[in-house]
Amino acid sequence: MTPQFQLVLIVNALFFLVYGVQALRSARMKAEFARFGLSDNQRILTALLQILAFAGLLYGFYSPLTGLVTAAGLSLMMLVAFIVRIKIKDGFLQSAPSLLFMVLNIWLATVFYTLIDTERIGI
Repeated sequence: MTPQFQLVLIVNALFFLVYGVQALRSARMKAEFARFGLSDNQRILTALLQILAFAGLLYGFYSPLTGLVTAAGLSLMMLVAFIVRIKIKDGFLQSAPSLLFMVLNIWLATVFYTLIDTERIGI
């Protein structure tokens, strides 16, 4: 793992931890999820998944397979978030972070995949 990959991984994980905690505790985030047309249960599930993803991404340092699954799952979550933003007619600037995090997590998943492949063949 390169230092750049490690830095991006840690910063990405921290963003999901912060967002997950805010989704659980912040009145503003509760209102945002209502604006998205999502229930409190969906907000709580999203928050818990993001907090778990923080742990999964960091555990990827020890288990690239865990990192791969977590980053792939976050990519899918961010695709859904982008679709929700488009569906409720948010502008591009409001929708862009979900798209950016989707692409970032696809990249992380790809790197984790290469790490798994490298371990498998003994390089």
